[in-house]
Amino acid sequence: KKNMKFTAAVTALLLASASAFSPVAFAPRSASLARVQTELEAKLNVADLSESDLKGKKVLVRCDLNVPLDGSTITDDTRIRASMPTIELLVSKGAQVFACSHLGRPKDGPEDKFSLAPCAARMSELLGKEVKLAPDCIGDAVAAMAEGASNGDVVLLENTRFYKEETKNDAEFGKKFAAPYDMFVNDAFGTAHRAHASTEGVTKHLSPSVAGFLLAKELEYLDGAVNNGTRPMAAIVGGSKVSSKITVLSALLEKCDKVIIGGGMVFTFLKAQGLSVGSSLVEDDYLETARAVIQKAESSGKQLILPSDIVVADKFAPDAETKIVKKSEIPDGWMGLDNGPEASKEIAEALADCKTVIWNGPMGVFEYDAFAKGTFAVVDVLEKITEGGACTIIGGG
Repeated sequence: KKNMKFTAAVTALLLASASAFSPVAFAPRSASLARVQTELEAKLNVADLSESDLKGKKVLVRCDLNVPLDGSTITDDTRIRASMPTIELLVSKGAQVFACSHLGRPKDGPEDKFSLAPCAARMSELLGKEVKLAPDCIGDAVAAMAEGASNGDVVLLENTRFYKEETKNDAEFGKKFAAPYDMFVNDAFGTAHRAHASTEGVTKHLSPSVAGFLLAKELEYLDGAVNNGTRPMAAIVGGSKVSSKITVLSALLEKCDKVIIGGGMVFTFLKAQGLSVGSSLVEDDYLETARAVIQKAESSGKQLILPSDIVVADKFAPDAETKIVKKSEIPDGWMGLDNGPEASKEIAEALADCKTVIWNGPMGVFEYDAFAKGTFAVVDVLEKITEGGACTIIGGG
């Protein structure tokens, strides 16, 4: 049970919206379907679904087709190709497939540069059959395409983020999104951590809601690494907020030999130790929580590693004035934005003998060159120990 809890916690770290691919309660459309629905709800993976489960069913598939574009030309189709095995399986079993995805960050409704048209064209090439692009992701036109679909058809819905309700996980939008379909497959590992309408909201209305091949593969690999990983085992937890990762931090301390903390959450821990942190990001509501984590590490004999030196800046900007200070000497009016060189050296030493490492979140504001060294120092260390046989898993921030 402890291993199961840990896997769940780390999965939440890398994929915060587990409900996006797990079965949910569902009211069957008719009493005669009750038994079938109950059986389907127990299935977690698209591979568990038989031809009788899928034939003639309208299946909504959340893919991650957020590919880089040069105008309308796809410069890297890796994410599209990664989605193909799930779609091919559904097609082979007679399902009517309706794929959806976001692309880029449209700010105010539809924009041609964020259309999924190039993705539909590439999917057609890879599948060897036409993939029709819907004019929208919800509405009457989409409903009509769903109504007129034949077994084996593949339709790509237009960019989900053309609606602000998508990222807000608006309940009514999620209901409309799910309306034309019979079941849901989440195969978007890269976006499953976000509780959006197309990843989480639709699961309230579609059953079964299962994982696609890509998502299942990632989770299976993660489960094996954390429950059966070779020791010493370390976790590196970065990012800005203690509040979003505190449950995971507690779980990691139970399983890992070493936990390295970086990013903005460092300063909540430093303040909890009584140090001055200048104008650095701090969650005052979580100071006691940070103290509890520190105490837990001490009482359990685990290493909790915080940076010994910090790159501080006089403002949050790429051209800010910077300097390196000890963690106990952050001046008033200055903010910590990256690990210092001594901290990076200490992290390298701590990870040198590790055989399993899980990393989530950057060490600093790596989008700015002045504050990227701490993050890329970790990359270099992980590259080295991976070449030496360690298992390293890296998740988003």
